[in-house]
Amino acid sequence: MVGSAVLLLGLVPVVLCQAEFAPPTVNISLDVDPEVRWMPLLEVFDVDYLKKAAAEVIDSTVPKWVHHAVEPVVMALEKYVPQPYAGEIRGMASYMGGSLSDVIILNFAYEITAFCTSIVAQDKNGHVYHGRNLDYPHPVLRNLTVNIIFLKNGEVAYRGTSFAGYVGLWTGQSPNKFTVSGDQRGYNSNILFQLAGEGDFQDAVIRLSKIPIITGVYYIVGGVRAGEGAVITRDRVGPADIWPLDPVNGGWYRVETNFDHWLPPPSWDHRREAANKALNATGQDNINMDTLYQASVDQSTPITVYTTTMSAAAPERYNTLVRPQVITLCLKCICLHSQFLS
Repeated sequence: MVGSAVLLLGLVPVVLCQAEFAPPTVNISLDVDPEVRWMPLLEVFDVDYLKKAAAEVIDSTVPKWVHHAVEPVVMALEKYVPQPYAGEIRGMASYMGGSLSDVIILNFAYEITAFCTSIVAQDKNGHVYHGRNLDYPHPVLRNLTVNIIFLKNGEVAYRGTSFAGYVGLWTGQSPNKFTVSGDQRGYNSNILFQLAGEGDFQDAVIRLSKIPIITGVYYIVGGVRAGEGAVITRDRVGPADIWPLDPVNGGWYRVETNFDHWLPPPSWDHRREAANKALNATGQDNINMDTLYQASVDQSTPITVYTTTMSAAAPERYNTLVRPQVITLCLKCICLHSQFLS
């Protein structure tokens, strides 16, 4: 028997992918005290892992001097952070075993590095669908993604997708009323459902357009009836633009990334172009929850953490999948062994 080995030298790209997966779901009761409201997180997340992951996000995002700058906020939390969120932050710091300042900084860190794509679309029958990608340059967030069902008097008040340790929502729906997502337009500090209120689509659009906020943001809102979809481009004090669906004139979908829709995006950002191409290829006749998900995936990036599809008129179909992490390796050599019988 004679053995031989062949050594191939060179750089060979190898792509390793995880499979997409559904995040865990927790129920959060709005009827309990804010300081214990988020304790159900501990049923699905290990405390030590949460602390380690939070430290990783903070250290890779927030400069050390910010830790000192946030001290006045810690000393007068209720002055800077409205209730019930101040109580929720205090509670998280308590049962996660971390400092109050770190939990506050973690919430800031989640906001200042977000990149997003949101799509609202209407099919030929007037059904409105809403999709979104949330992009972050922190791979660890894939393991912190969580679906949250908020209960009021035992009923579902709203639901959404967030990250463990964050008290707000960037993505969510009020069943049979509206869906909403927020896309970064500069630095954001927004609790979507506090801002949107508890009314219907029109109420949500009016409130999200007018309420004063810290800085600019894009709100993407979908409703339950034909024509109920819009992108709201916000300045601090009011709307810079409201871009509604216009299916009669061909505007059956709207795509928003992180740049004003009436201006061309930067040359290095192709998400809008990719989304438009995917949606035009799908066509209004074929748009639904499944094809919207595929269109969202088609313009996802290597830092896309999760993709959500939802429809306020079909709240039970709310769906979030954590996107695969893609790792590219360059191998300097591959040894191929072959044996020959003699």
